[in-house]
Amino acid sequence: MNQAKKIQVTLWASFLSVVFCFAQNKRTEGDVFFFQYEYQKAVQAYEKQLSEGTLTKQQFLNLADAYFETNNFEKASEAYIKIYDQDTLMDSHHYNKMLQSLSKSPNAKGKEDFLASISSSFSKELNENKEFNEQLIKNGSDENQLDYEIFNLEGNSPQTDFAPGFYNSKLLFSSGRPGNKKLRYEPGNEGYFNIYETTIQPSGQIMTLQPFKALEETDFHKATPSYSSDLNSVFYVVSNTQNGDLAFDSNGKNALGIAKQAIGGANQLLLKDLSTSFYYPFYDDSSGKLYFAADFEDGYGGTDIYFVYTNKGQVMSAPINLGPRINSSGNEIAPFIFENSFYFASDVFYGLGGMDIYKSNMEGEDFGIPINLGSQINTEFDDFGLIIRNEGEGLLGYFASNRPGGKGKDDIYGFKVDEKPGLKTNIFKGTVVNASSKSEIVPNAEVSLWNLNGEMLAKTTSDQEGQYRLEIPYETELVMDASKKRYSRFVKKFDQDELDALQSGTFDIGISLYDDLVEEREGQKVVKMDDFYFDTSSIQLKAEITSELDKVVDFVKAFPRAQLRIETYTDSRGGSSTNFRLTQGRSDAIKKYLVDNGVPETSILYSIGYGEDKLLNNCTNGVFCLEMLHKQNQRSLVVVLNDNVLFD
Repeated sequence: MNQAKKIQVTLWASFLSVVFCFAQNKRTEGDVFFFQYEYQKAVQAYEKQLSEGTLTKQQFLNLADAYFETNNFEKASEAYIKIYDQDTLMDSHHYNKMLQSLSKSPNAKGKEDFLASISSSFSKELNENKEFNEQLIKNGSDENQLDYEIFNLEGNSPQTDFAPGFYNSKLLFSSGRPGNKKLRYEPGNEGYFNIYETTIQPSGQIMTLQPFKALEETDFHKATPSYSSDLNSVFYVVSNTQNGDLAFDSNGKNALGIAKQAIGGANQLLLKDLSTSFYYPFYDDSSGKLYFAADFEDGYGGTDIYFVYTNKGQVMSAPINLGPRINSSGNEIAPFIFENSFYFASDVFYGLGGMDIYKSNMEGEDFGIPINLGSQINTEFDDFGLIIRNEGEGLLGYFASNRPGGKGKDDIYGFKVDEKPGLKTNIFKGTVVNASSKSEIVPNAEVSLWNLNGEMLAKTTSDQEGQYRLEIPYETELVMDASKKRYSRFVKKFDQDELDALQSGTFDIGISLYDDLVEEREGQKVVKMDDFYFDTSSIQLKAEITSELDKVVDFVKAFPRAQLRIETYTDSRGGSSTNFRLTQGRSDAIKKYLVDNGVPETSILYSIGYGEDKLLNNCTNGVFCLEMLHKQNQRSLVVVLNDNVLFD
């Protein structure tokens, strides 16, 4: 550490000791700039307060966020670490910012150390998403990349151009370029965002552009359009206003609402909250759901993606969070649905850089693991707002990025590709059930997938409803293994046709509970069977006998480590030596049937005929007994010899 850095850290430590002793609650100039998104001015104001010892804990956290928003990741990471060490103000979203800051600062190793200390607090879904995408990157996803033709649009300006949206044969997009608006948006040092339209050429490039006149005029923000062909309407965001002026909450924050404009018809404000901004509306014609991003207090991180049910665009429900499979400790924005795939952007800490674009398979009301689209679409910079549609024999799409080589702050890029973006995966989902009673679920069963080389690819545990789900990069052959203590082990190999058929369905796993298949008889554990009887003086196996012996075959398949002894008994009628030979012949016939039907001979340690020994009642020689009492002594048992150690 150089001398200047040592002095800086020492000063910060001394400042913090003052900061946390002299906290004030009144709003300051730094707060005003911070809530108006003027982060560079907020940094200057907060640093002045810091030097004077008048910065509260919350304001110091605001300063860390302002450093982050102005790309001063080294100072941001130092500030976040100080706050993490001394206080509990930081939530999961700030952990995400801290991890991003550490990865982009000289102390990149600090990210791994911090990540190791907090990963246990992550949700199951976040850990699964993280491990899947990190494994994808580690194994090298380039071989799975499609051949994209990516091009910068000729109409990009030196200002911010972003949020493309299809409008019939045209393209709508948002821009901060100078226009007819009289006012200027200070935080961005450019014009308030406006929506423009242009015609798409066969090459994917655009022609002359102009402001989109179909929307109601405003002097302030109007951005991120989403056109619904079913409703012939555009959904977009606007600045909250009152009597023609910006409307602010008690912190001096101006937020964004969602409006709906029928082409050639009325304009409606659908969602508005003075303290909460709504971003990137997307209306799904097939479901009537309106998706958007927002930073509600009940979210998982920063901005989360939500939806509301609508009746032809009229909001009919409260916002519903898409849940932890999609939303993370970072920011999620820009939802878009194409052919049952859900595309969105996220700055979650395990991505390639800033905002990355992900694709998740839609599974009814559920979502698959979001998969990073890879290094052609995503960079170490911000990439977001992807849209795509079928065009000719391939696909045409657009997205925004602030990657180097563009014309402005954010540029819109077009791309052509032969196949739908996003890695193909194998998806297994369903319920683990008791094989003896399909209605009985089995929670906490371990389910894993393996390749044919014996390498485990993924593992999960069934939840309290017996549900499980696994998703891995596509394989043409797989082996599934499922087990739980005192239950049978399920093993199945799947070929390519079976795997492809599973992508749109469910696969329930049946495993047998050991205690359902055995019972206590005569002081020992035996395989559960109904009583059966041989014909008099016969060793032939009738159908009613073999149907019961099939239960033993199934038992051994379920518990292959079981060691068995076959015992056969008869009643006291007939000579003793004859009965011994008869029961031995019956035990041997049972053994032969079991071995012929798949039970390993090594699993049957003994096959014994006991004759008329061990009678269960007083029907001995010379005693008159009813037939039903004699039949109690005619029995065959399959004893589990290692019952007491089978699950050790």
